[in-house]
Amino acid sequence: MASTDSLEDVTAFAEKNEANFPVLSDNDKAASKAFGVLSGMGFAKRWTFYVGSDGKIIEIDKSVSPRSAGPDLAANLQRLGLGTAEGGQTR
Repeated sequence: MASTDSLEDVTAFAEKNEANFPVLSDNDKAASKAFGVLSGMGFAKRWTFYVGSDGKIIEIDKSVSPRSAGPDLAANLQRLGLGTAEGGQTR
């Protein structure tokens, strides 16, 4: 997950929500610009990039809904053959 919020803000978010995944502070917006997700208002768009084990982008979901993001992510990982391996880690 990436956010244009400060390191302090994303750290607090991760701790509050007990996130078991890394959260990138893209405060300078360099990553958001590089991936083409920086909105006109200066925030990163809610897009999900599915990346294969070879490092290539397989698919981009540009219609992420905060309400169903978790289940949608799990379904897309399964559909793309990127399901979870033992221990809950993605391949």
